[in-house]
Formats: sequence, C-alpha cells, structure tokens
Amino acid sequence: MKELREKYSIPKTEEKRVYEAIPDPPMGQQAQVDFGQTIQKTTNGKEIKLYFISFVLSHSRYKYVEWLDRPFTTKDVIRTHENAFQYLGGIPYELVYDQDSLMVVSENAGDLILTGEFQAYREERKLTLFVCRKADPESKGRIENVVGFIKKNFAKNRVFHNIETWNELGMAWLERTGNGKVHNTTKKRPVEVFALEKQHLRPVVTKITLSSVDSSITRSVRKDNTIIYLSNRYSVPLGTYKKDKEVYIETTDENRLIVREEKAGPVIADHKISHEKGKLIQDRQHKRDRNKGIPAYIASVAEKFEDVGLDHDYLEEVHRRYPRYIRDQLQLISKALESEPDIGNDALKECVHKGIYSATEFSDVVQHVKRQRQANHESLEQKKEQIKLLNVVDRSVILTKPYIRDVNEYIAILEGGAAK
Repeated sequence: MKELREKYSIPKTEEKRVYEAIPDPPMGQQAQVDFGQTIQKTTNGKEIKLYFISFVLSHSRYKYVEWLDRPFTTKDVIRTHENAFQYLGGIPYELVYDQDSLMVVSENAGDLILTGEFQAYREERKLTLFVCRKADPESKGRIENVVGFIKKNFAKNRVFHNIETWNELGMAWLERTGNGKVHNTTKKRPVEVFALEKQHLRPVVTKITLSSVDSSITRSVRKDNTIIYLSNRYSVPLGTYKKDKEVYIETTDENRLIVREEKAGPVIADHKISHEKGKLIQDRQHKRDRNKGIPAYIASVAEKFEDVGLDHDYLEEVHRRYPRYIRDQLQLISKALESEPDIGNDALKECVHKGIYSATEFSDVVQHVKRQRQANHESLEQKKEQIKLLNVVDRSVILTKPYIRDVNEYIAILEGGAAK
C-alpha cells in the first residue's frame, strides 16, 4: 500500500479523534469498574501473576480494589461487587464496564447480552449498566487511570507473601494513599468528598450471597463433544452433541467445573478448572461412546454365571445405578469371576440377598466367600486330626493270640465229665 500511495500520489487520510472534557457526574450517580493484572516477585525469588478488580466513584474518585492469585470467575466478580458495595456503603445508580467476557457475551448493537450468572445478579440488585464499545478505553478514563495508579504506586516493587496479606496491604494503601492523598485532577482528598457522596448512593439493604444468585450458565456443545470455558475446551461424554445442544455449567469453591444436561439434572462431567489458555481438558471416561455395545457386554459377563436369569437382572441393576461407569463395573466383575470362577455364583447370591449392586463390593464379596471356604476347609482338617484312627494301635496287642482248647474237652463237659 505504501508503494501504491507513492506511485499514484494518493494521500493518506487520518481521522483524529476530538476529545472534550466532560464534567464529573452528580454525587452517587456513577462508578467505573475494570480489571488489571501484575507480575510480582515472591519471597522465594520466583514470580507470580496477580489479578485485581478495581472500582472508582466518578465524582469523588473514591476507590476500592480486591486481588486474587488466579483469574477471576463470574462468581468472583459478583462477590467482589458485593464487597465493594459494603465498602462504599451503598450502590451507585450506574456502573460503567468494559466488554469483559465474565459479564458481557455480546454488545448486540446496544442490547446487551450478559452471561446468565451476571444477568441474574443484575436483576437481583437492579443495576443499571453502561458497557463501553470495543477498543474504546477512553470512555472509562477514570478507572483506566486507577488501574495504572494501582500498578505503579501500590504493586510496583512489593514482594508477595500470600493473597490474604496482599489484600490487607491493599486496604491499608487505599486508606493511606489511594483515598487519602489529594487527587491530581480534583485537587481534593477522595475520602473527604466521599463523606458527602456516600449519602447519595442507593442503600444496601441486604448482602446477597452467591447461593441466592442463579449460578447456572449455558454453553453450546461443539461437534467434538466439548464446551468452551475461559478459553479452554472441556470434554463431555461422546454422544452429547446434537444440533443447538446446550448444557448447564457451574463452578464450585473447590475450583471445579460441573456440567449438567438439565439445570437440576445429574452431573455428566466434572473437571478441574485450568488457569491456562487453549488447553483440552478431557476425562478418560469421555473418550469412547458409553452406550455402544453395553447390552452385548452385559450378556457376555452374564454367561460366566450359572443362573442366567439372576445374573442378568443383577447386571442390569448395576447398569441402572452406574450408567456412566458401567464398562468399568463390568470389567471389575469379569476380572473377579476370572480369578475365582468357582466362587462367582455364591458371591452373586450373597450380593442379591444383601442388596449389594457394585462391582467393587462384588469383588469384596468374592474374597469374603473365598476366605469362608478356606476357613471351613481348615476347620474340617483340624477335626480330622482330632479323631483317633483304628490303625493307630499298639502292634503287640494285634499279634497276641488266644489259647485254643481241644474240641474233645468241650464234648466231655457236655457228657457230664470233668474238663481236663
């Protein structure tokens, strides 16, 4: 393009943006919100990335900041909003944001589309939002200056110990410097102006907890049976994908991502949230179709038992209780039968009698029956040893012969004679 402009003498037109000073909004009218991040040295000489969210009242320039040692989630945004409103002692009538994906899905020509979680919070708090256009940081210049001030004045050259201590230092810095020193533009101390502005904020009647906000957010299922969350791909069971299929996701305090097909339905995926970008987080249970060939697998395992009707009913009940893990369940049962083929039927009857429908417990029952059989066999051997056999006799007794009389002596006695 440069060569074409020079060759044909085409001038390059530059559109310069004209800026105009805007008066401060009325007291309590507006607060601006933005995120930032820094890299700090730790006590062991390593580096750590820290994340913060900052608030500033546009009239008084009174500030609030909160830090995390991991990326923010929508729940974190809601929680920090509540903390900021408690710190300010009220709620501004308008909040100015950048187009952050934690809160805003799309600008949609002015009709904002918010994330489900933040939309529920907005309705609960009755917040009025003003979202800046993309690539337009000038429209929220006050908070942009605050973000830079926090980085250069508070965070620069500080050593990180832990996130709790870091936040305590941040609060002390706000009182001492952030809100305590004279502002360069207004030439007033924010804390003094805030004493008046506080009276114009909407009162905080009750503090909203995260449990009172609908935490279910939907995500579209991609053709490769994954969903996108915080720039990473998380797997769902194969076969979940359908055209326009959506699932419900929620995050837990243990940093887990929970996926459900229905809002209050069973969990179909449970992943540890990754703080990296562009990663595929995949559950090994999702690598194959869980429904394909299950009836045939059940039939093949059932053939290893003698009671065809009983074992098939038992395996079907195991399938009903463990639909996601039925292959693993059948594999464990099959392995137990292969190691102890003579015990499987007795173990099956024992499991049905006691209502045990689990592969791991089935294996335990097999071992229990095996130990019982061994104990019974050893007991029988001990009883055999206690019985004194007939062949265990003194040999001299066996060799002793009785005295044999002549038959004539018995005849003489019968005839009335005397025995000799």
